[in-house]
Amino acid sequence: MPATAEPQGLFITGTGTAVGKTIFTAALAMHLRKSGIDVGVMKPLESGVEDLSKAGDDGELLRWAAASTDSLESTCPYRFKSAAAPATASRFEKKPVDYSDLVLNSKRLVEQHQFTLIEGAGGLMVPIAGGFLISDLAKDIGLPLLVVADAQLGTINHSLLTLLAARYLEIEVAGYILNRMPTLPSIAEKSAPHDLASLTIEELLAVIPEVEGDPHEMIGQIARILPTLPSWPLLKKYLPSGPCG
Repeated sequence: MPATAEPQGLFITGTGTAVGKTIFTAALAMHLRKSGIDVGVMKPLESGVEDLSKAGDDGELLRWAAASTDSLESTCPYRFKSAAAPATASRFEKKPVDYSDLVLNSKRLVEQHQFTLIEGAGGLMVPIAGGFLISDLAKDIGLPLLVVADAQLGTINHSLLTLLAARYLEIEVAGYILNRMPTLPSIAEKSAPHDLASLTIEELLAVIPEVEGDPHEMIGQIARILPTLPSWPLLKKYLPSGPCG
């Protein structure tokens, strides 16, 4: 992306499941929306959806945070009841994923908004269908990758593996964040930001503090915290500068 180009969006991945990437993505969407940005959101594949006539928990939070008026099929196109990787759920439920169509529709959504946040499923190596992985989807859509890592013990290994995989696969990486940093961190948690920053060429864009409450409350809290973070200028480089027009 040329230095003068306005950013179009981010593809959000995690170092694994349950690292808080949905809460963070939704909080970023909320912040952008309240800043007057036309923000689109997408959860291309979601498993463990109880009612397939609706968005799953993750997709619903994203749509709520962005106040999305896009159709359910454009924001949450593939929904599965099985709590499994998309490829496994798709095969078990006999609901094939059309990968080419998924990429095309994702790009179309990006074109319809000033800025779009697309949240993957789990980590980069999660299978989608026919040998395609989340990493393929991120690369083919073409948005810079933002990696969400949990601040807990083990994050250095998981984060480095994810960043090295992205680099090997030639996926553009905006940077990474450390999520859910406790108020009273352990030695491992407290040292994780410095240790990771010394071992990577990618930028540590934010350390997000741990917050409490239900998901909606957590999203609101993080949305308010984001612009107060010391590292906010680093993350802001990858965000649009203001409202459309």
